[in-house]
Amino acid sequence: MRMNGEELQLLNEAISDLEKGFSNLPDFESHVDMERLRPVLLEVAEKMRDNYPYFHPLYAGQMMKPPHPIARLAYMLALYVNPNNHALDGGRASSYMEKEAVAAIARMFGWETHMGHLCGGGTMANMEALWVAGALNPGKLVVASQQAHYTHERITHVLKIPYRSVPVDTTARMDLNALEDVLKHKDVGMVVATIGTTATGSVDPLGEILALKERYHFRVHADAAYGGYFILAENLSDETKKAYQHLEEVDSIAIDPHKHGLQPYGCGCILFKDPAIGKLYTHDSPYTYFSSGEMHLGEISLECSRPGASAVALWATQRLLPLKKGGELAEGLEEARKAALVLYERLSADTRFITAFPPELDILVYAPKAGSVSEISALSRKFFEKAADNNLHLALVTLPVSFFEASLEGVKRDEKTVTCLRSCLMKPEHLDWIKNIYRILVKTRKEL
Repeated sequence: MRMNGEELQLLNEAISDLEKGFSNLPDFESHVDMERLRPVLLEVAEKMRDNYPYFHPLYAGQMMKPPHPIARLAYMLALYVNPNNHALDGGRASSYMEKEAVAAIARMFGWETHMGHLCGGGTMANMEALWVAGALNPGKLVVASQQAHYTHERITHVLKIPYRSVPVDTTARMDLNALEDVLKHKDVGMVVATIGTTATGSVDPLGEILALKERYHFRVHADAAYGGYFILAENLSDETKKAYQHLEEVDSIAIDPHKHGLQPYGCGCILFKDPAIGKLYTHDSPYTYFSSGEMHLGEISLECSRPGASAVALWATQRLLPLKKGGELAEGLEEARKAALVLYERLSADTRFITAFPPELDILVYAPKAGSVSEISALSRKFFEKAADNNLHLALVTLPVSFFEASLEGVKRDEKTVTCLRSCLMKPEHLDWIKNIYRILVKTRKEL
């Protein structure tokens, strides 16, 4: 966690270099009383101790991944200017850096032309995709799976767009028969394909959804907020790889650089395949403005003020770690995926635990085994607390019992859902810590 002396020295060097660009200005004093700042800052540090150790490999719960040092340093450096990427005159350098960084993400998905920008996170990215769908197909239904992120339903309510969720199969992927049944009987304007669900990391069958698009004519939005970067990973299953191979064909993509893109919160990104979408944003200029080299980011975004520091940090990270297969960022994703597979193999062979289907990405769900589903749920809650006492921090999630069917021999199915444990093994270091994590899991199980 500690920022070492080399990092501080490098930041100081970069600040000095930044100041040279403004050396023609007359000097002025900022009148900051550092002695007054000191006790307040130390009080903040003390209060911030009341956090889980998100940066440590023994935090294996929610989707919390520490930013890369280059992102952290570039963000802090940018704060000395504090640019606003809503308008070019508020963030000149950072706006151009955002365009370059976003274009690199678009190319990662195979798009040489696109319209897109950074935003506060996946929620805002998905909102813009849903807003565009409503504008292009007014009154038509938006469909997503029951395991899609809850914000889709919430946002459609805000936008007054009709919404329908469809069931999933036993691997938490969208049920294609259920989807087609809706398509046959309803006027659907957009289908949301989740590329890495929040609960299990499952990837919807994108190729098959796109095949249905050919017959029923709807937009396809890929909510790849969590799983988008795994397009760079080479160790996915063949079935999962097929879904990623079709991402180039969708109409819009949401992705969160503040997850697997190693960025500070909040840094999301929305991409549209067709730049003509820019016509839907309120602006006096003709469409040609939106495809010009002087595209104004603030006028193709529903958000107004946005931190230019996020763009600077992302640009710096992608400069150091290019978005390419076989690169350092891709290797980190592959290590995270391998960590989930290794832990899955250990737990699925251990009769003291139940597991769901094998992880598609780097998220694993499991639970301590008991005589009934209700007992498993109660035991999982106790396990969550006890594991934290042993310095292993997990997450809880409630899922359909059908996800665990293969592990429930001899278990009374007295409830339709089960509360279980969830681990996002998204740090590359998790692979080296799997033995320790498994050891603590076994120790915790014995102590219950």
